[in-house]
Amino acid sequence: MSETSRLTETFNQTDYQLVGHGKRNASVLKEAFENVDEHLESDRYGSGKVIEDFQAKMALLTGKDTAVFFPSGTMAQQIALRLWCDEKALKKVAYHPLSHLEIHEEDGLKELHNIQSVLLADKDRVIQLEDLTGLKEEIACLLLELPQREIGGQLPSFETLEKISAHCRSKGIKLHLDGARLLEVLPYYNKSAEEVCALFDSIYLSVYKGIGGISGAILAGDSEFIEKAKIWKRRYGGDLMSLYPYIVTADYYYEQRADRMGEYYEDAQELAILFNACRGVNTLPPKPVSNMFHVHFHQPKAQVAELLSDIQQQTGIGIASYLKEVDDTTCSYEVSMGDLYRNIPEKQIKTAFRLLDEKMKQLEEDS
Repeated sequence: MSETSRLTETFNQTDYQLVGHGKRNASVLKEAFENVDEHLESDRYGSGKVIEDFQAKMALLTGKDTAVFFPSGTMAQQIALRLWCDEKALKKVAYHPLSHLEIHEEDGLKELHNIQSVLLADKDRVIQLEDLTGLKEEIACLLLELPQREIGGQLPSFETLEKISAHCRSKGIKLHLDGARLLEVLPYYNKSAEEVCALFDSIYLSVYKGIGGISGAILAGDSEFIEKAKIWKRRYGGDLMSLYPYIVTADYYYEQRADRMGEYYEDAQELAILFNACRGVNTLPPKPVSNMFHVHFHQPKAQVAELLSDIQQQTGIGIASYLKEVDDTTCSYEVSMGDLYRNIPEKQIKTAFRLLDEKMKQLEEDS
């Protein structure tokens, strides 16, 4: 068995896991539907009380006129950017070099809409006002991702967001929020969702990341924008016959977890302290600004995978199910805190991290 396969296997066999809400299996759906009226009527091609009520709830959350549910965030965001480009008759949008649209969507914007991307900022930091004011070419829209996932969930200050928003409005640039993890950043900013979203012209929110639903996304904005988005949703094939399994689970877990984001944020800070106290381990950012961060191990991937597998097997604590190679001497993985962390006995957590520190020291001495 390879080191990677053993790491995944030992993680899945542990009694407790440090991160997440739990396994994504049929229990997620069963729990959400346990007390649902069996006579609940399905939505039909995007219409019906079950979907319209949830969309209204999300519009209220974001403080926007209205909202529409999409089967995927990729679909929602490509459509949002297309609409802003059409409005200005300019097919250029700006975003971070490690934006989901740039690295995970197979050039969807370019291939489907002939939209050019303008990459702002260095890849290892968030976008600042100076990146925008120094831009030499005209753009229709700026997309900001909060938090910036690929660099550990880093965030600009709220003051920076306000300045970027004001600049965009003065220049006629639309500002779109990739808020897949919008709820998760609210504790750090100490703001409501509405206060954050007021700075943006359109909002994307995932219903399966921190919320923990099955799949899907919300796109929110003014009424005219959303009506146009619905047309494009139909063109994309997003109006499935029925979406209510996604809606019911999204609504159920939103009610379960929306008010717990502060707990997940506190747990991320606590867990980061434990990692940073270990030899040859550090987190990015050093102090998390949401419920997520990256953990970097300064030893080769194969050796760290074997080390973590041993700890998981010995303690019953799941630390990581995978590792990503950064270079020959460093590897990392992503942490997203959820319901599970507070269920773990403190004594077992301390044992796991004592072993991690000891084994990382030994690797360092042997290398």
